[in-house]
Amino acid sequence: MTALPPACGLFHTSGSTEAAVRHAAARARALGFRALCVTDPALAGAAEGLEVWLDLRMDQDSPADAGSPLDPRFSGLHRPAAGRDAQHWLEHWEARLIGLRGIAGVLCRLPEWLTDSSLRSLAAAVRGAQPELQLAAMVPRPRAGLEGFSFVAPAMPWVDALADAGRWLSGPPLLALAEVPGGRRLAGRFGNRPTAAHALSRAIRLAAFSGAAWLLPEGLEHGALHRGGLATDGAAPRLALEPVVMAANEAAQPGGARLLSAPHAPVVLLRDTGAGRALVLANPSLSRPQLVPAGQVLGLLPAPGTLPAGTLDAEGRLRLSPAEVRILPIHDSAPVRQPLRDGAAERATEMPRIAIEAVSPAVDDGRFAVKRAVGQEVTVTADVFTDGHTRIAVRLLWRAADEADWHELPMKALPNDVYTATFVPERIGRHFYTVEAWVDVFASFDNEITKKHAAGIDISLERREGRALLQAAAGRMGEHAGHLAQVLDAEQDAPPEQAVALFTSAETRAAMLAADPRPFRERREPLPLDVERREAGFASWYEIFPRSQTDDPARHGTFRDVIGQLPRVRDMGFDVLYFTPIHPIGKKNRKGRNNTLTPGPDDVGSPYAIGSEAGGHDALHPELGTIEDFRALVAAAKEHRLELALDFAIQCSPDHPWLKEHPGWFDYRPDGSIRYAENPPKKYEDIVNVDFYKPDAMPALWLALRDAVLFWVKEGVTLFRVDNPHTKPLPFWEWMIAEVRARAPEAVFLSEAFTRPKVMYRLAKVGYSQSYTYFTWRNEAWELRQYLEELNQAPVSDFFRPHFFVNTPDINPEFLQTSGRPGHLIRAALAATLSGLWGVYNGFELCEATPVKPGKEEYLDSEKYEIKVWDYDRPGNIVPEITALNGIRRENPALQTHLGVTFLPSGNDKVLAYLKRTPDGSNAVLVLVSMDPHAPVDCWYEVPHWLLGAPAGGPILAENLLSGGEESWTGTHRHHRFDPHSMLPYAIWRLRAAV
Repeated sequence: MTALPPACGLFHTSGSTEAAVRHAAARARALGFRALCVTDPALAGAAEGLEVWLDLRMDQDSPADAGSPLDPRFSGLHRPAAGRDAQHWLEHWEARLIGLRGIAGVLCRLPEWLTDSSLRSLAAAVRGAQPELQLAAMVPRPRAGLEGFSFVAPAMPWVDALADAGRWLSGPPLLALAEVPGGRRLAGRFGNRPTAAHALSRAIRLAAFSGAAWLLPEGLEHGALHRGGLATDGAAPRLALEPVVMAANEAAQPGGARLLSAPHAPVVLLRDTGAGRALVLANPSLSRPQLVPAGQVLGLLPAPGTLPAGTLDAEGRLRLSPAEVRILPIHDSAPVRQPLRDGAAERATEMPRIAIEAVSPAVDDGRFAVKRAVGQEVTVTADVFTDGHTRIAVRLLWRAADEADWHELPMKALPNDVYTATFVPERIGRHFYTVEAWVDVFASFDNEITKKHAAGIDISLERREGRALLQAAAGRMGEHAGHLAQVLDAEQDAPPEQAVALFTSAETRAAMLAADPRPFRERREPLPLDVERREAGFASWYEIFPRSQTDDPARHGTFRDVIGQLPRVRDMGFDVLYFTPIHPIGKKNRKGRNNTLTPGPDDVGSPYAIGSEAGGHDALHPELGTIEDFRALVAAAKEHRLELALDFAIQCSPDHPWLKEHPGWFDYRPDGSIRYAENPPKKYEDIVNVDFYKPDAMPALWLALRDAVLFWVKEGVTLFRVDNPHTKPLPFWEWMIAEVRARAPEAVFLSEAFTRPKVMYRLAKVGYSQSYTYFTWRNEAWELRQYLEELNQAPVSDFFRPHFFVNTPDINPEFLQTSGRPGHLIRAALAATLSGLWGVYNGFELCEATPVKPGKEEYLDSEKYEIKVWDYDRPGNIVPEITALNGIRRENPALQTHLGVTFLPSGNDKVLAYLKRTPDGSNAVLVLVSMDPHAPVDCWYEVPHWLLGAPAGGPILAENLLSGGEESWTGTHRHHRFDPHSMLPYAIWRLRAAV
């Protein structure tokens, strides 16, 4: 086969006269072509200096046996004639092609019925006689038998053949047709000229850049709609694509190509020409731009390369305009070679022989502590392995931060080199754990001698090796080597079976373990663990404004009044009584009722505007009482088995003493004022914020805030709800919480951060024990299921504890505003059973949910700005239901955490069904909750036999935790109906498999 010609572009003319061909030749030269394809060999002389190709319709002379039946493979064709007639076709075209003179190449429009052997015969005969003649096989689909042809030309516009580009490019070099000569014009596909111009430009450039050669039928360069010749002289062309054609000819180079892109994606072809490699990229869309990722451009290159500078955008993508075709050079990139350093081999011999990987649990690979409650199991897993079949010993090590020695536990081997062990911390505070492993030489010996003896193999040499191991161990043990000495004496004359028994006895293994020098010992860097008290993960919170614990709105409530409310709170089953801020309230910019900016003289203001002449964060609002009154309240709460929680809000009223004592802790505006706090759309004109990074504030402000918390710790408070911690620096929280816990490990911090998930999670990582969540706005069954499943997955489950508050003074959920008593029951049941931590703001139990305006989450007559007197016995309250829920939580460990939940099919998207189960399976609680507070709901829920250790459909004992009684369930599904107007919108059972 001859080399490809230097000219890789062919201009095709269907002109039938010398004048027409001369005109076409002039046109071809002007467009940058050096070859002209004609339909009549007699007109070749009119090409005037251009290489001449001939377009032959060889498919129109296909002899067939007219008497034979139609060939089902080819529409309208009879089976090819056999024998003499088929041979006649070959002889006819061989003679005609061999007889051509002055022709550089032939576009052979081949009939589809030709066999592979016929094609090979034709090409071989012609090449044998005319080796310089180029043959291009024009066929409708990729096929075999074309090995002898110079080119393959798909019988369609190349832009239409791209779906099968990989096969077209795998055969002979490609001759890409911008359009099929004599076929339907591409311009006729499009209803408007701009679209036609985009499409034809793409077809031209794609054909020119994709193959070893390309062909342009005359008229395509001006958007001809009809078959035939060039535009009439003097007539305005329909489209002016000549610059596109000339640029394509200038850029095109002969060479091979291969497809890199996937079907239906932007086209990416790799060309390899004499000038180097290049990528051809094409946007298949005529109307939309395409962004091609760098991975699709460079990641598929068979050899590494780089693109010209500036090709990719900031996100590593290449932008293709609609219908754009671009050719980009690829520059070879040299591999990265690292410097060789002396002594590398010696250092390699000292590297760990044992790999310890994927130690779990771990939070950010040990950057932050895993969280557990005291008495809660910590199950550690790790991937541990070494080379070959060498046996290894793996141990879990753990200790409290104030202990010097490690506790050690053997780790159990699981499949795939996974090891596991569990420990239970008994003290609150910081702990550490890690994994250690070493080569267990004796275990390898034990395994080898046991297997060989069982297989009947002589173990004389193994016995000698075993004696050497025992002698070395005895030497290390000194006077404690009594058992090993006895084994050495007895083994000398023992038969093989007895010798194996001596070597592998439990006593021998224990002695060898005690004497093990632990060769190749490797230990992972210890991982931190924060062990907190039980209340960090399980508690029911009740929130009040202490000043509203009064029977007269004109009389400010006191701590002594709060003491009178303790029995009521205790009897509802709550564990924690949480106060909004109890510090002095500023007067400057004080808010009036319903958050107005025009307070009256008797308005009490917002307790979050902290600070006045009476003090700041370590002082009490005078009208609440004295420090002695507060201490009496703390003591009374303990007597009622209640714990107090305080609100730690790092914000100041303009009257806070710090503004005078430490002006350098604040950031001033150009006019000397301080910007008030905002949380758009909410505005807090009565509050200003400190600046943690002002020069005067570092570290004085940080220390003052820590000391404020420690002040209340000394007063017996170790539960703190922190207001908007996400608006304060994360390093401050990590430092401050650690400082407090170093002095009071029992301290628990609740984050009130309704913010982005990653920020919420980071706050938990830096030390917060628990966090408010998106539960408040998750009202659909699928939303809650999705959210709880996220919280139950590691690593989130190892550091984040969700606190499900059903409402807050700031958040009156729209669901509660419109759902009445059933809605409040629904949210109470969900919060109390889905999380170990749940809370209500005073008034929820009374179904108080009147908004300041429809659609707003603020309460009408909000308690944040006034004293409210509550009638806790008013009709329609849900106090008995809350009391029952808290009692059920206390009796069932499965409900004392958000973990261990499995959601079950209910057959109705308005019913959430789930099983809460302890890790050991000893306690399992099934909960059904209707999510519809307005209408009756039916469901068929699945009974979770597989989680209870019972066969499918087998008997399950179900104890109704709401109405009492126990019954036996059989079958895989059960029916339940909820009617919010006549019954509870939830059901709770304790389940166990019937023995």
